[in-house]
Amino acid sequence: MEYKGYIYILCNKNRNVLYVGLTDNLGRRLYEHKNHLFKNSFTDKYNVEYLVYYECFSDIKNVVLREIEVKKWNRNKKEALINNFNPEWKDLSQRFS
Repeated sequence: MEYKGYIYILCNKNRNVLYVGLTDNLGRRLYEHKNHLFKNSFTDKYNVEYLVYYECFSDIKNVVLREIEVKKWNRNKKEALINNFNPEWKDLSQRFS
């Protein structure tokens, strides 16, 4: 299956800041976050660069709908999603390098 898009959740080193995003190229987007290419962005300001969750989609419309859904969730619900997928909150970025 060819993936057209991803939603993802990043956190900072202390795991006290979460960021939900979407992209059509997760490897490129992670590189941008980790290298702070967008100065003064939310992820730059809060050093949010550890990939702890992602979902793959074959239809970009579903990516957008899912991102909107997850962004509306409270922190506890986002943490439960991460814990079910990645209980140790390991940085999963290497999967997309």
